[in-house]
Amino acid sequence: MLVRAVLAFIALPGMVAFVIPICWLWAAGRTTVIQPFGLVPLILGAIALLGCVRDFLVHGKGTLAPWSPTANLMVIGLYRFTRNPMYVAVILILIGWAISFGLVGLYAYAGIVAVAFHLRVVFGEEPWLARTHGAQWDEYSRKVPRWFW
Repeated sequence: MLVRAVLAFIALPGMVAFVIPICWLWAAGRTTVIQPFGLVPLILGAIALLGCVRDFLVHGKGTLAPWSPTANLMVIGLYRFTRNPMYVAVILILIGWAISFGLVGLYAYAGIVAVAFHLRVVFGEEPWLARTHGAQWDEYSRKVPRWFW
């Protein structure tokens, strides 16, 4: 299960939050941090993301990947405050890259990713969770907001 969790992390948020921005920065010749404040959301997002992956593995008995989902509905940790903390964490990481290195295109990338995440959640994940977890999902979704608000 640990190997599947690591592979899912690399394939999904690892690519979106780390590989693509780092390649973009390298291609743009941006190798120096110009705004150290940007490291705050980047680091906080990375910590939150890793915490969620750990919760998926330990408490959910699965991974973040659609091909190896959790057996249990995640309602612990950051999932007590938002139904989608991993997506929020990835957006924080992307904003952190953009601020840290002053690359305007990364702000646009973060916006596009945020819209894609929202559409995936509304039209894919939430209907699947409702079918899979029934009343437990209904209660959870009434109590916990989708995006902190």
